[in-house]
Amino acid sequence: MPKTKYTYDKSGVNIDSGNKLVKKIKKLNIKDKNILSSIGGFGSLYSLPSGYKNPILVSGTDGVGTKLNLGTNFRMLDNIGIDLVAMCVNDILCHGAKPLFFLDYFATSNLMQDNAFKVIKSIHEGCNIAKCSLVGGETAEMPGMYKKNDFDIAGFSVGIVEKKHLITGANIKQGNLIIGLQSSGIHSNGFSLIRKLIADKVLDPKKKIGSKTLISLLMTPTKIYVETILKLLEKIKINGIAHITGGGIVENVPRILPKKFKAIIETESWLKPKVYNEIFKDNLIAINERFKVFNCGIGMAIIIDKKYIKTAMSFLKNNNEKCFLIGEIRKRNKYDKAIELK
Repeated sequence: MPKTKYTYDKSGVNIDSGNKLVKKIKKLNIKDKNILSSIGGFGSLYSLPSGYKNPILVSGTDGVGTKLNLGTNFRMLDNIGIDLVAMCVNDILCHGAKPLFFLDYFATSNLMQDNAFKVIKSIHEGCNIAKCSLVGGETAEMPGMYKKNDFDIAGFSVGIVEKKHLITGANIKQGNLIIGLQSSGIHSNGFSLIRKLIADKVLDPKKKIGSKTLISLLMTPTKIYVETILKLLEKIKINGIAHITGGGIVENVPRILPKKFKAIIETESWLKPKVYNEIFKDNLIAINERFKVFNCGIGMAIIIDKKYIKTAMSFLKNNNEKCFLIGEIRKRNKYDKAIELK
């Protein structure tokens, strides 16, 4: 036989390495009676839970963005998978849906076993927090598509809600109040600007902010609000929920508002996490830009009738959820913006 010259391995793709990673992932403890397949198949099989008369499936997909860049550079990838899960499940939660399962996509130039497993293990941890199951995913080794050791991750989640309990924002009315749930930090948005501030030496990642370094505060994982909000939905009716991600409060709250209403936000009504004092120092970022790029300390906004405000605030505080009354809904005139910051 002629001597072979070309192999997939020599082109930069190690299939055996990918198979070893799948074996490690299979060892993660996943207990869910509705899972009908094992990780590694062509598709993931999931049986719909019982107890729903008119079930609606709600799906969401997202990534972590350039937060990955900082995580890689500072070797802080232990929690990045929690960010990925949070970005997806918090979105479907906005419709009142309970997350059922999650799938991930991990793409890299060179599959590094330790990094890849660290990330996927943290995805599994995020699923545990969200009380959903990691049922499958895909690992792609693509030399030439990414710089050496770079990688990207994306996630996909499916949740379920009874049709009559679906939250769309259609029930929002004038006089409704807006409760803000505090974020754990800047979550997973605005990192291109953060990286610019670091590159220009406006921010020092190693600077101590209290007992922690700035980089550790920046890498704090996105808070997952699933358990809190699903329990709150058992207590009161919620008219609208907005996940404050890319676009900040300025763009995300209006997404759920009927066109005839606007949101009035009292920007001094809540406590901002310490990390924002450093990011916004010297007023180098304009006020409007801050609220359009970052969550500014509010991870989720909940819109409810006034009659539920005491019950809601009491419940949230008793469940160790820092929350603030941050605004209200008013009638929108022809030339009004959908949101006003005060």
